[in-house]
Amino acid sequence: PIINVDAPVYEEDLVACIVASDNLAAGQICGEDMLKRIKGGKVVILGHPTTKTGIDRIAKFKEIIEANPTFSIAADQSSEGQLEIAMPVMENIIQGNPDIAAVMCVNDPTALGAIAALRAANAMEGVLIYGVDGAPDAKKTIKNGEMTGTAAQSPKNIGIIGVEMAYKILNGETVEKHIPVPVQLITAENVDEFGLDGWQ
Repeated sequence: PIINVDAPVYEEDLVACIVASDNLAAGQICGEDMLKRIKGGKVVILGHPTTKTGIDRIAKFKEIIEANPTFSIAADQSSEGQLEIAMPVMENIIQGNPDIAAVMCVNDPTALGAIAALRAANAMEGVLIYGVDGAPDAKKTIKNGEMTGTAAQSPKNIGIIGVEMAYKILNGETVEKHIPVPVQLITAENVDEFGLDGWQ
């Protein structure tokens, strides 16, 4: 039996179960936090449309924007989940959109690339920036005030649940195909509770 952890596969019939972060919730909690902070404006999306995790995160975030006509999507481009790609992509977007209100990023490396581009363009002030992961570098960037929030995954819980499912399967028990692992939003208000050096 194959237990798929972290990044869900497309061919679900080939695996016994999938243990992964609740990626729809990740997009949702970032969008909901944005709505609490600003009333509207241009939003940039830096996604990763070739991964199921990236598709789910961005799709849920877009639902929130589409339900609020005061927001518009100024750009929706791929970063491939990489800082080195996100930075030049964001640099190009800034040139045509000097009045960006928020940036939703598919993961934390993408968010760090967007921040680097905004910083280089002297355009950081007032821009909300969201990522997904809860990586140590992202938490430090939230602490210093440059990043707004990250929908934090818990690699520790994913690993624990994956092992639990393995034992159940080997014992002949039936397990659910999809086991979503909860995510939680880390912002300046609660970052100290999570610590800056490790993962959750």
